Amino acid sequence: QTLWTQQRSDGPPVFTLRKVTEDLIRRRAEHNECEIFSLEEVSLHQQDIERIEHLDRWCKELRILYLQNNLIPRIENVGRLKKLEYLNLALNNIEVIENLEGCESLQKLDLTVNFVGRLSSVESLRHNIHLRELFLVGNPCTQFEGYRQFVVAALPQLKSLDGTEISRSERIRASQGLEEARRCVAEQEQEYLRRRAEEKEEARRKEAGVEEEKKERKPGFDGRWYTDINNTAPESEKNKENQELNENPKNPEEDEEQREHEFWHTPCSFTPESRLEAHRHLEEKRRAKEKGKEKKPKAPRTLITADGRVLNINEPKLDFCLTEDEENNTIILDLEVYRHMDTSLIDVDVQPSYARVSVKGKIFQVVLPAEVKPDSSTAQRSQTTGHLLLTMPRAEGEIKVTKTVPRPPRVRQNRRSGGLSEDDQRKNNVPERLEVDPSKRTAVDLANIVPRQIAKEGPMETSRPDPPAAEDHFSEGFVDDPDVPPLI
Repeated sequence: QTLWTQQRSDGPPVFTLRKVTEDLIRRRAEHNECEIFSLEEVSLHQQDIERIEHLDRWCKELRILYLQNNLIPRIENVGRLKKLEYLNLALNNIEVIENLEGCESLQKLDLTVNFVGRLSSVESLRHNIHLRELFLVGNPCTQFEGYRQFVVAALPQLKSLDGTEISRSERIRASQGLEEARRCVAEQEQEYLRRRAEEKEEARRKEAGVEEEKKERKPGFDGRWYTDINNTAPESEKNKENQELNENPKNPEEDEEQREHEFWHTPCSFTPESRLEAHRHLEEKRRAKEKGKEKKPKAPRTLITADGRVLNINEPKLDFCLTEDEENNTIILDLEVYRHMDTSLIDVDVQPSYARVSVKGKIFQVVLPAEVKPDSSTAQRSQTTGHLLLTMPRAEGEIKVTKTVPRPPRVRQNRRSGGLSEDDQRKNNVPERLEVDPSKRTAVDLANIVPRQIAKEGPMETSRPDPPAAEDHFSEGFVDDPDVPPLI
């Protein structure tokens, strides 16, 4: 929510505080179904409101009104709230109690930690005959001598002051010394008003000095602001100061910390002006911090690379299941979409090689294992689980993405060195076979187990091997014994 708006861009920033608007009251009336005409209680605390307005016309049925911790300088525009019973204006900038005569039903008024210095303005509450509790703790008037005696005597209908019950004897004593207390309070009140006028004048001079300083300052080379007081200084002094600045440049962060420390540790009187200044200072710091945290726009996500490769993406972080149905020759994608999400927030795009689903602007993309037919694909959503089911018929063949790899540089050898270049080897790309010595074989040669037969002229004739010579059967030194029968 924007509480402050800058009015002009040049010179010191000028801010306007937040006002009471109909939208603000309706958002604070959720307990009453956002109806404001029948609203009986509303809380507008910590809204940086500077002025009370519109409530007496829009919410005439109000009984309880919370306006604490704002920047309200005076009580106004509440006189028509005839049914108002409790008004909380603690932690504001109110200096005078006024404009409450019309609140006929007012029973409790809280003005804790304000700047009420005109104690005589308490007598304006005489007309609120139902007023029972009054809180003035933390106001300058509570420091006056005879403060409690004057208030008790001026408001006979009160039952409690600053959380302390008023006894009957205290009321009698206060009534007896009312004139003396009134005279004493008037003298202290005049002294307070004189000091208050001096504080206002000092605050105006301080504000004018700050604005004049901001106008005279000029940006330096290091991002800081400098004045023109050195324009009349000799040239040697200027060069010396510039040399010192170049040798010892000040860090902008350290300078900012120093100014922050001075702002919070410089003694000042507690006044409405100082409270407003501190509030604006905090708001400027908050705005500067938020500006520094502004997120840079994200670069668009890459869905398909420059070389045409499709990427798998799951921005919505949904569970899914990708299966292949061999019987129906289809690919099925089951995407677990949020159960209660409207279907109008889903967009499906099926391509031959991938499927893309947009869920509330977030992309889900998956590469398919085979080529599909987008025109024949279907998308269905379950009414019970909310899952999205994509059925994609397969096309013939598969898509295989080939990735081009850069070739290493060729290394050529000199032919004189006895080697061949890669081009020559590529031209003579003939399969090379290794020759093995037949005598070195250790395995059985199955091809020569049965001796081959040589066909002759006749179809039925087969060649038989010649019987070996007789001498081949006998070895040297063998003697044939006739008495030994031959072997069969």
